[in-house]
Amino acid sequence: MSHPAYGVVRQVTPFASVLLEDNPSAMTLDGTNTWLLRAPGAEGCVVVDPGYEDEPHLTRVIGAAGKIEAILITHHHADHVQGATWLARQADAPVRAFDRELCRGEGPLVDGEELALAGLGLEVIHTPGHTADSICLAIDHNGQSAMLTGDTVLGRGTTVIAPPDGDLGQYLDSLRLLSTRRGVVLPGHGPDLPDLATIAGEYLAHREVRLNQIRAALRTLGPTATPRQVVEIVYADVDQSLWPAAEWSVQAQLEYLRRTEPA
Repeated sequence: MSHPAYGVVRQVTPFASVLLEDNPSAMTLDGTNTWLLRAPGAEGCVVVDPGYEDEPHLTRVIGAAGKIEAILITHHHADHVQGATWLARQADAPVRAFDRELCRGEGPLVDGEELALAGLGLEVIHTPGHTADSICLAIDHNGQSAMLTGDTVLGRGTTVIAPPDGDLGQYLDSLRLLSTRRGVVLPGHGPDLPDLATIAGEYLAHREVRLNQIRAALRTLGPTATPRQVVEIVYADVDQSLWPAAEWSVQAQLEYLRRTEPA
C-alpha cells in the first residue's frame, strides 16, 4: 500500500502506522498524517496528531488504535490538534504537547524528555521554527530509528515559516540538529522518507538557495523592499495561488537577513 491511502491503516515500520485524514489542501498536501505507534505485540497505542475534529477520521483512529495510552501533538496548528479533545474524551487518554494550553490530563512535553509508552521509548526534541512549539519525536526500537517530524520536515516540498510564531533562524538551527540524526522520516504531511539526515541537509541547502535569491532581489529592489515585491521576483515561476504562503516565508527570510546581515 502506498501513499496516499485514505481511511485505511498503512504500516510504515514495525512500530509505526499511519491513517491519512481526507483533508487535502495546498497547506496540508494530501492531508494530515495521524501516526499510530506501538511496539509489536504491545496492547496500548500512542496517537500523534489526530488532525481536525473530523469524527469519521477519529472514529477510524479509535478502531485502529485500540487502547490509547496517550495523544501527542507536534504543534498547535488546527490540522494537527483540533480533534485531540474529542479523541481524548472518547478514549479517556491524556493529551500532551509542548504548549501547556494544548494539554489535557497531564503536563506539557519537555525538550529531552524520554517517554515510555506502548512498549516504545520516545525522545522529545524541541524543534522551533515552523512554530515556536514545534517538536519532533525520535524512536529507536530493535535497531530501527524513526523521527516523527510534524511540519518541521514534510514528505514533499518545504514547510512554511510564518512570523511572528515562525522564525527562520530557529528553523535553521532545528534543521542542523536534525541533520545529525538518522532514521526514517515520519512527517505530518506527505509520504514517509528513508533518511532524516539526508532530507534535513537538502532542506538546509534549499533554504540557502532561497536566501541567496532574496539577497539578489534586494540588490535590485533596495533594502526596504516588501515581501510581496520580493515574491514577484523570486517566485515568478510559481503558481500565484501559492504566493500568499510564499510571502510568509519571504517575510521570515527578510527578518532573518535584516537581523543577521544588517545593511
